[in-house]
Amino acid sequence: MVDQTINSYQGLNCPLPINQRKDIILGHGSGGKLTQDLIQKTFMPYFKSDNLLKGNDFADLDLPGSSQPFNKIAISTDSHVVTPLFFPGGDIGKLAICGTVNDVAMSGAIVKYITIGFILEEGLNIHTLEKISESISITAKEANVEIVAGDTKVVEKNQCDGLFINTTGLGFIPNDVNINGQNAHPGDSIIISGTIGDHGMAILNARNELGFEATLSSDVAPLNHLINDLINSIPEIHVLRDPTRGGVATTLNEIAIQSDVGVELDEANLPIKNVVQTACELLGFDPLYVANEGKVIIIAPTKYEVSILNILKKNKYGKESKIIGHITDEHHKTVLVKSAYGGTRILDSLSGEMLPRIC
Repeated sequence: MVDQTINSYQGLNCPLPINQRKDIILGHGSGGKLTQDLIQKTFMPYFKSDNLLKGNDFADLDLPGSSQPFNKIAISTDSHVVTPLFFPGGDIGKLAICGTVNDVAMSGAIVKYITIGFILEEGLNIHTLEKISESISITAKEANVEIVAGDTKVVEKNQCDGLFINTTGLGFIPNDVNINGQNAHPGDSIIISGTIGDHGMAILNARNELGFEATLSSDVAPLNHLINDLINSIPEIHVLRDPTRGGVATTLNEIAIQSDVGVELDEANLPIKNVVQTACELLGFDPLYVANEGKVIIIAPTKYEVSILNILKKNKYGKESKIIGHITDEHHKTVLVKSAYGGTRILDSLSGEMLPRIC
C-alpha cells in the first residue's frame, strides 16, 4: 500500500507526505520529529544500547573498579555545519567547542578532553582556517578543556560549504551526581539561563535574509563552569539540557517524554529580546523553536529556585536567567504554554527544518 501511494504521488509529480519520503531531506537534521523518526526507525535497530535508549545528548559510562571520586565518564559527539562560517558572536570553531563542551556538561560532568576532526573543501582559504583554529584555541582555553586528538580530510570543491567540523568530548561525573532527562519530577521548577532564540536569528541575519540593521548576536558560549558552580552548590538538580536545534519547545517535549510528566510554561516569563521577537514575528516563527547555543535549561525542586537564580546571575552567561515554568503530574508527555490572558496552547515538537545549517 505504501509503495502504491508513493508511485501515485510520483506519477502526479506531487511532493510526498514527509513521513512517506524515501530520501533524506533537510528536516531530518532539525532535531525535531523527523530527526527522532530517523533515529528510531533507521539507526536504533542497528545501534541499540542502554545508553542510546536513555535519549540524552551524552552517554554516561561506568568505570568498573574505580576508587576515584568519579565512577562514570560522560562522552558526546557532534558535527557542525553552520553557514556562514563566521557570524556575529562567533564562528564554526567556537561553535564546535561550545556545542560539545555543553553537551558533556549537561550530564553534570567535569569536562576535560576534546577530539576534533576537520572536513575541508578544496579551495578553502588557509587564512580562514587559521582564524577558525585560533578561535578554537581561545574557546578551549576559556572552557579549560584540552584538545587531545584530531583528523583532517579534504573533499572536492563544492562538496561541503568550505568546512565541516566533528568533535567528541569526554568528562568525569562525580559519584554523587545523577542528572538525566528521565529525572524531572512533578513540582520541579524550570529555569533558563538567559534569552531565547538568539543564535538562530543571528545566523539567519548573517545570511542577509532578514535585512535588519540592528545587530543580532549569537549566544554561543561554553557553559561548563556555570554548570559546575550549580552542581557544587545545589544538592538536587534533576535535569540539565541545552536547547539547541528545535529550541526550547522541542527540548522540553523530549524531557516530558523521557520523564513521563507534563510541562507548563508561563509565557509572560519567557526571556526574549525585542529584536529577536520582532524578527520572529516578521517571519512567522515562534522563538521557542529557534536554536540557542549558550543557554541551559535547569529542572530542580522548587525550594532551590532562588539559590539557582542567585548562582546563575553571578556568571556572565546567566545574568538574564528566569524561572519559566514547572513540571506537573497532569497532561503527561505534553508541554503547555499559559498566556498572559489566561489561555493555554500546546507546544509540540518541531516537525521539520525551520532554519537549516544553524549549528
